[in-house]
Amino acid sequence: MPHPEIHPDQSVALLQALHILTRDGKLNQDSRRKLKQVYHLFHFVEPLLQQLAKNNPEFMIVDHGAGKSYLGFILVDLYLRRHAPGACVVGIETRPELIERSRILADQSGFAQMQFINVSAADSIQSDLLPARVDMVTALHACNTATDDAIRFGLAKQAQFIVLVPCCQAEVAAALRRHKSAQLKDPLTEIWRHPLHTREFGSQVTNALRCLQLEAHGYRVTVTELVGWEHSLKNELIIAERVGSPKRVAAERLGALLDRLGLPDLHDRFFAPDFGATIPAAGVAAMTPGNQAAQ
Repeated sequence: MPHPEIHPDQSVALLQALHILTRDGKLNQDSRRKLKQVYHLFHFVEPLLQQLAKNNPEFMIVDHGAGKSYLGFILVDLYLRRHAPGACVVGIETRPELIERSRILADQSGFAQMQFINVSAADSIQSDLLPARVDMVTALHACNTATDDAIRFGLAKQAQFIVLVPCCQAEVAAALRRHKSAQLKDPLTEIWRHPLHTREFGSQVTNALRCLQLEAHGYRVTVTELVGWEHSLKNELIIAERVGSPKRVAAERLGALLDRLGLPDLHDRFFAPDFGATIPAAGVAAMTPGNQAAQ
């Protein structure tokens, strides 16, 4: 008999394969936590899927850093297989053993709407296995700089929606540490002078820069809590919807923030030159190190 916390149309076998349910189909404390995360995330994503299905029944979702394709399987199980049979989810993953495992599970579950590609998030932008445009890009806890590569992918593919649960924001923290001696004259650096604060502040700054980057490219950005802090410290959910033209003010503030924090070596991470044509000329000028110094 299905557990009352499980949606009636969900595949119990799939939930067991994903370790959301135990082998005997029950919920323990860990699996109950996972299920809460799944439903909470789906609560945010379902309206986006409905909008995509209305505009294009054959929409494509590309999931970066897919791992075991946990998200893709859940989206197909809860929505695509019944409400968008022409749509598909493509999992991007660098580890071939996870790609093979996901393919086997998709075949066993009868989920023909799922595809898997063994490529990095950075290289996926130029991959001929993916179309010139996609409809939604997701990246949940994508490791290293894969979250930023997923953003660049979404911008290049003009995705309608980009959904992120950021992870591994160590790059900004490392840059803050490298430039700490030159920054100490500014009282603002007290915010990140101590190592623990450097890590925490670096994480906060990384996501603020990502939001500005998306806004600069014409996205409306919503930042919210995915689940309660008792479930996960990596808790931030960023949802971006492409709504209009690039925004010069966001581009200028992005450049100014990089300058104020002494992070010129991260300019190309948050302002990719290959997308410069989509940013108004004044915004591009504001984001160059020379012009920042002159402001």
